Amino acid sequence: MAAAQGHFSDHSEGDRGTDETADSTEANPVPPAFRRAVEALRAARLRPEIEIDPTRPPQRLAPHAYAVEAAVVDGEEDLADGRLVLLHDPDGHEAWKGTFRLVTLVRAELEPEMAADPLLPEVCWSWLTGAMEARGLAYGEASGTVTMAGSHYFGGLADRRPATQIEIRASWTPREGLGGVPDTGAHLAAWCDLLCQIAGLPPEPADPATGAAGTVSGAGIVSLPQRRGPQQV
Repeated sequence: MAAAQGHFSDHSEGDRGTDETADSTEANPVPPAFRRAVEALRAARLRPEIEIDPTRPPQRLAPHAYAVEAAVVDGEEDLADGRLVLLHDPDGHEAWKGTFRLVTLVRAELEPEMAADPLLPEVCWSWLTGAMEARGLAYGEASGTVTMAGSHYFGGLADRRPATQIEIRASWTPREGLGGVPDTGAHLAAWCDLLCQIAGLPPEPADPATGAAGTVSGAGIVSLPQRRGPQQV
């Protein structure tokens, strides 16, 4: 398993470079709830196929932000990749209906038989919501888009097969728990379940200690043909 790592953005204004830390500033100290939420993200245990790295969070979306990039890797090939951003506004946000918001972008290239499925957008959205529901996560105000883009090659590239990329953009408000802190580690794990699902990996076996499933495959979630499995060692 891999532990998530990352960095804080103490404020969304100004140019501080990419090496941001959890240090507070007098103008905008890091709230304890945000600090604990980020610590939970950093401590999350993920599938070994997931490679995750810190990235600079977006500016001006919220007073406090934290972001990671991740990819599902099979040998030298990335099967799917994405970005997850945690936003926090201690004063709350009317559109979020809460003080935290998770925002994501997930991308993968699909095999032709998957791209031809007319239900693909609905299926991909069900993977996102199903991943959270499979882990028993409460959330609200979910919204997003599922976009398909096709490429056909000509001339010197005519020997390449047509390719279709699927892109999921979404955001949701995680339910806040004790001390006003959402279970961000579990939300990160569910997001990684989505990455693995869209990459075509088989479901991860349930944890015998907790009975919790890994990648989503429960009732009510539509599956498409598996593209490939993880690299055999």
